[in-house]
Amino acid sequence: MTITLRSSASFISLKEIRSLKTTPDGFSGTVRFAQIKPSCRLQAKINSEQEAQLQLSHDDILVAEGRASQTWEKLHAISSPHGGDAGSRVPVFVMLPLDTVTIGGSLNKPRAMNASLMALRSAGVEGVMVDAWWGLVEKDGPFKYNWEGYAELVQMVQKHGLKLQVVMSFHQCGGNVGDSCSIPLPPWVLEEMSNNHDLVYTDKSGRRNPEYISLGCDSLPLLSGRTPIQVYSDYMRSFRNRFKDYLGGVITEIQVGLGPCGELRYPAYPESNGTWKFPGIGEFQCYDKYMRASLEASAEAIGKADWGRGGPHDSGQYNQYPEETRFFQRDGTWNTEYGQFFLEWYSGKLLEHGDKILAAAEGIYRGTGAKLSGKVAGIHWHYRTRSHAAELTSGIL
Repeated sequence: MTITLRSSASFISLKEIRSLKTTPDGFSGTVRFAQIKPSCRLQAKINSEQEAQLQLSHDDILVAEGRASQTWEKLHAISSPHGGDAGSRVPVFVMLPLDTVTIGGSLNKPRAMNASLMALRSAGVEGVMVDAWWGLVEKDGPFKYNWEGYAELVQMVQKHGLKLQVVMSFHQCGGNVGDSCSIPLPPWVLEEMSNNHDLVYTDKSGRRNPEYISLGCDSLPLLSGRTPIQVYSDYMRSFRNRFKDYLGGVITEIQVGLGPCGELRYPAYPESNGTWKFPGIGEFQCYDKYMRASLEASAEAIGKADWGRGGPHDSGQYNQYPEETRFFQRDGTWNTEYGQFFLEWYSGKLLEHGDKILAAAEGIYRGTGAKLSGKVAGIHWHYRTRSHAAELTSGIL
């Protein structure tokens, strides 16, 4: 079981302490947040790993209690109807602020961080999680990595007897729910994008999204002579070499970024500039020249050249509902031979992208003792419709 809770100012008062209770499989406990700043979000996920993560800001105070106001250790106790040790412990990881490392590459507010880690250790948490932003570490040019701020954090985490989970964040920070700061991609990458607009995801109206490099050019040497997959691999290899003495010990897990917001998906619902608003169906992101070339080749390979001339023309716009479009309505184009061809190609490209990055990561971190993980999006709106439109535009088939 993994429970990820990220605090949200939308439901937590700055003046009051409110509690959130969770009872999966008989587990009963209370997590309270006090003095939460309006910079985060609430998110929950459950799986078999038996971990819990909480994201707070630097000055947040975490208070947790179990049944009948018992101690933090009581919160870690699980009572499961499926058997197992009733006293088994659930490790808790706290997500650090997005700007834990500054634009200059140094640790942000080290004294406050030291005090926070001390408090977390006293509270009984297992460790913390932090984004290792590509836009910060390789900011000064290709192969010019600056890990100093993260090295200071790792040493501080070790000093307090905590563990660390590190996210290889290859996307920009800013523009998504809960983003409290702005960290763009490395300047030299942005320069490449300005010279070649097709390096980024593009919708049918020609809107470009600079949050993440288009997977259409995964295998093309468009980044100063390297492919995006090679760039991501070199970055992860640099991290391994810099922190080899901590991997498997202090650093217990590497989460590999796979797309926008770190998730394996297309940026089908961009919130920046009001392009998309919940619960719109979003739009397909397959109109850069590299994605178009792939679609054309796939269509020609099955003798349907007409199907490769672009994405669906009847899939609507970002803020429409499924039944307002011919493609996503109950018996719409999505359920035709053409629709299935397009959706399988679109989703297949995404899965191929994830496979390439994770295969590279597995090779790089094999034998280090650190676990690998990835993140997928929880696209829940319009789930009860037959087409699952919001999932399809995001690449989830």
